[in-house]
Amino acid sequence: MRTHYDFQKMKGEKNPYLGRLKQPITIRLDKGTVAYFKTLATELGMPYQNLINLYLRDCAATQKKLELKWAS
Repeated sequence: MRTHYDFQKMKGEKNPYLGRLKQPITIRLDKGTVAYFKTLATELGMPYQNLINLYLRDCAATQKKLELKWAS
């Protein structure tokens, strides 16, 4: 490995994954909801956080709306 690299001649390129960067957040979910996604993720062979992200991304892309009906 070289001890010195010359970056002066290097062309600057934008990060192609910049639009796909994820933002870490804290969210509180019911234990049953987390267990459901963990079980489903295990069956699919993927991390449950990725599965939740894919589900939420699909909801946002299709502009899925939740219908709430409050009990009187």
